[in-house]
Amino acid sequence: MVSISEIPKHIFDIKLNTLQGGVFSWDNCKGKKVLIVNTASECGFTKQYEDLQKLYDLYPDQLQIIGVPCNQFGKQEPGDAETITRFCSMNFGV
Repeated sequence: MVSISEIPKHIFDIKLNTLQGGVFSWDNCKGKKVLIVNTASECGFTKQYEDLQKLYDLYPDQLQIIGVPCNQFGKQEPGDAETITRFCSMNFGV
């Protein structure tokens, strides 16, 4: 159970780990709109990566898209960080 004092007060207080093993820097988002997307490479909506990249390409200085891989819904993201990175890069250029 999480105590009230542990609940983040602001989105920038949430710690996100990167696929490269580091911690995501919220500084990348300052002055931009932020779109957080739950992703899964074996999901029927996986083609969303291509559309998300197009959206980002339209507004690179105004928009930060954060993809958050998740295996909690139907085990549709079973790979490790390296597998996920390779899949996204090879299939969608992201």
